[in-house]
Amino acid sequence: MSQLTIYADNDANKALVSTSNADDIAQQLAKVNVRFEQWQANADINEHTTHEQIISAYKNDIDRLKTENGYQTVDVISLAKGNPASSELRKKFLFEHTHSEDEVRFFVKGQGLFCLHLGNKVYQVLCQHLGNKVYQVLCQQGDLISVPELTPHWFDMGSDPEFTAIRLFNNTEGWVAKSTDSSIAEQFPLLD
Repeated sequence: MSQLTIYADNDANKALVSTSNADDIAQQLAKVNVRFEQWQANADINEHTTHEQIISAYKNDIDRLKTENGYQTVDVISLAKGNPASSELRKKFLFEHTHSEDEVRFFVKGQGLFCLHLGNKVYQVLCQHLGNKVYQVLCQQGDLISVPELTPHWFDMGSDPEFTAIRLFNNTEGWVAKSTDSSIAEQFPLLD
């Protein structure tokens, strides 16, 4: 089940907001310019479905986002449970970072935890009235999240991840994470 938990960025022990209602999640995130949607496939998807078939199953929603936001590239990534590189892959995104373009993910299968640090100096023009907060968004199968460019965030795929996700990019080369040099990610809960 999708989940949004909002904390003050200086207190990871007390949630200010906690909801698993998809409409509430979308409304709360829209206030800070983060898109959250739930999509339905137009075809059955199983373990034998190819990446091209996955993209085709969500073509209408993908095309809508490409038109609205100018995304140029779409791909599918998968990580199987028990992958020996899981630990290293997980560490790759557990630090607070930004990207020079939107980070758009749709979870076809599995889950991931996006943690957005909103209200800090990079994001304060948009969020100054909200104070400094950490928005933890547990995305699961059927969830789309679009984290705007330059939004400080980190991502946790869990200790033994298994997921398939569609990614959309503005830039044909993809994005590169730029560290914010903050240790805030270490203070907040992770997936098991």
